[in-house]
Amino acid sequence: MSGELSAGGPAGSLDSLSFLPRPIRDPGSAWQSIAVAWATAFFPSIILSAIVAALLPSADQPQFNMTGPFAIFAIVVFAPVLETLIMGTVLLVLLRFVPPAAAVVMSAVGWGVAHSMAAPIWGLIIWWPFLVLSALFVAWRERSVLGAYAIAALVHGLHNLPTGLLVASGKTF
Repeated sequence: MSGELSAGGPAGSLDSLSFLPRPIRDPGSAWQSIAVAWATAFFPSIILSAIVAALLPSADQPQFNMTGPFAIFAIVVFAPVLETLIMGTVLLVLLRFVPPAAAVVMSAVGWGVAHSMAAPIWGLIIWWPFLVLSALFVAWRERSVLGAYAIAALVHGLHNLPTGLLVASGKTF
């Protein structure tokens, strides 16, 4: 690929996102990238969620009108795969026009806006995991576009797993 698309090249570097751990920005071990990306997406989003809930206690929460195995499938498998397909495709287009770090930020903001349409408070939280997922995709697409989709979708599914289990059991937020 050209220098514009290379995660390691000067025009294609994710170095301006150096606040993200290296396993997210540089494809090395898939399992290390998955574990680090999951932790980097999940724990800060829980903290963001607590902060937003404390600051906006009466804000509408996302509603999931489903329970049981269907909820787990929809939240942990279907949504992550579909959203990763969309995210990755949009990122591949953005990377033709803007540097990787800009594409990652644009993707995260776009997903925040998209999720805000379902519940405004959700966008204040969801941008962070999508920043991580977008950076992970951009880094891994250098080794394999299919691998980038698979790794990002897997991390996304793991991120959604606790929510899927809560929704499946009929618990509310």
